[in-house]
Amino acid sequence: MIHILSFIHWNPNPEIFHLGGLSVRWYGLLFASGLLIGYCIGEWMLKSENVKQKWIESLFFYIIIATIVGARLGHVFFYGWEYYSQHPEEIIKVWHGGLASHGGAFGIIIALWIHSRTITKRTVLWTLDRIVVPTALVGAFIRTGNLMNSEIYGVETSLPWGFIFERNGEVVAKHPTQIYEALAYILSFFILMYLYKKTSSKNRPGLLLGAFFVLIFTARFLIEFIKEDQEAFEAAMALNMGQWLSVPFVLAGIFLMIRAIQLPEKVFKNS
Repeated sequence: MIHILSFIHWNPNPEIFHLGGLSVRWYGLLFASGLLIGYCIGEWMLKSENVKQKWIESLFFYIIIATIVGARLGHVFFYGWEYYSQHPEEIIKVWHGGLASHGGAFGIIIALWIHSRTITKRTVLWTLDRIVVPTALVGAFIRTGNLMNSEIYGVETSLPWGFIFERNGEVVAKHPTQIYEALAYILSFFILMYLYKKTSSKNRPGLLLGAFFVLIFTARFLIEFIKEDQEAFEAAMALNMGQWLSVPFVLAGIFLMIRAIQLPEKVFKNS
């Protein structure tokens, strides 16, 4: 039998410090850091293709707004509608946590469709193929923020790297699924970056986006099997909400990859 001291006792303070009446939290810091690093990587990628600077700046403004709004509304409608319908004033309090990656994905797709139609005049796939590369890394920062909040973790485990989330009153070790997801997202980032830099993937519209969907949401689907339900209603479901929401993305990713491979390469030139 593994002694309880073999496990990791986890009890960090989610708040770093207070600044006036505002508390600065690890989650918010990691979220903002992820977006900043994602912007720098995306800017470097687009500049390597001689993309106009004004396109880059407007693009990331759209993404930041879409990520926050989409992920928040995804959490509100998919996971917490029973609560938020009774407390609508809480919806805007993003700093309290509560973001859904599926909602963020939907939000980004919609925002980039608008950006493509109004600014770049290119297909939305051209934009998405480039943006998903740093987005995978941003996801790892967000899951690390969840770890610092002691939230969205797994079921009981006897593995020595299990975390006892003491802040939540846990007395047994649970799977640190936040770390599992973060590692999966980091691996996805390196795979996507390799495809972008070392292959012709960026000239096959939809290929990188499809690979992103397959990598990220397959990992999400599998990890959900050892993750505690986020909401009580999920207990009666054969697959939880996160898994049901992942399936369409995986199927769409497979379709996009097959379609991109079958179609001829398309080299974009900047005017």
